[in-house]
Amino acid sequence: MHTEKPHDPARPGPACLEFDQRLVLYAAGELDEAGSAAVEAHLRQCPACAASLEAERSLLELVASVPAAAPSAGMLANCRAELADALDDANERRPFVRWIESLVPSSWLSLHPAWGAVLLLVLGFSLGTFAPRWLRPAMAPSSSQGVPTSNAGVFDPREMRTADISGINWTPGSDNSTPQVQVQLTSQEPVVIQGTVDNDNVKQVLCYVLRNNTRFSPDVRLDSVELLRQRCNDADVRQALCQAVHTDQNAAVRLKALEALQGAEPQDLVRQTVVDALLDDSNTGVRIEAINTLRDLARQGKVLSDPRVVEVLRERTRKDPNAYIRIESAEAIRDLGPPHKY
Repeated sequence: MHTEKPHDPARPGPACLEFDQRLVLYAAGELDEAGSAAVEAHLRQCPACAASLEAERSLLELVASVPAAAPSAGMLANCRAELADALDDANERRPFVRWIESLVPSSWLSLHPAWGAVLLLVLGFSLGTFAPRWLRPAMAPSSSQGVPTSNAGVFDPREMRTADISGINWTPGSDNSTPQVQVQLTSQEPVVIQGTVDNDNVKQVLCYVLRNNTRFSPDVRLDSVELLRQRCNDADVRQALCQAVHTDQNAAVRLKALEALQGAEPQDLVRQTVVDALLDDSNTGVRIEAINTLRDLARQGKVLSDPRVVEVLRERTRKDPNAYIRIESAEAIRDLGPPHKY
């Protein structure tokens, strides 16, 4: 049986939520004079925030000590090729641009300002008189055509196999309630899925996006992760977030999915996903988020001293190219404490 470790008074608690983000900006010298003064006044009376500031400064020193890697030859060649293609496209469009410029004699207007003013008045009067008559017949039919809206009990999940998502919009709810979500599908007929994240139709669409991440844009996937964060303890949502951490090609999506899992119950799937990200992810930011999450779980007593977890942490202390991850991995081993007997 796991027993909770006694509180260590020598180790301050977490930074105050109000100042957590400002400490990062203060350490980097990005706050204005008033903001810096407020942080300094708070630091004089808060040991936890002072300790967090020292940790941020140590991290910045570690990052600064790592020499910047020179761009690879392949990346330089790719940039040169893209620049050459862009120049070729510009040369192809140049005759067309000259033709347009001949129709708009800006140099002539600058030399004859009076005639130019008369011409502009005539054009403005003509557009104001005739444009509404030209546009009204074209706009009239659209006012009678509505986009089908799907609410609970209407949406057919099979539509997602051929549909694309043109956008996800949401508005925050009042009093920290769940936001109202609109997912715009483009298929044979445009469809809008709307409701809160508690609506199963909305949840199914967002989970489908994460499970089929190669079909949808990174922006859509990031929005899906952000909205599903509120239902991270739902079994389907938890599985979709873990799959995003394992398989999504975009590091920002993987990082955001790890952040969303921090609020989930630390079941075996969540713990294994965090450990796998620490061990296998090629992105330094994702591995840093993984080690921070693992340390938080260990401090809360939600991760037992599993030999597999300890093995991964020891491997990171020896082989991870990032100094911060090596240090935090050693700290995580200490947080886990001695191995537990089963």
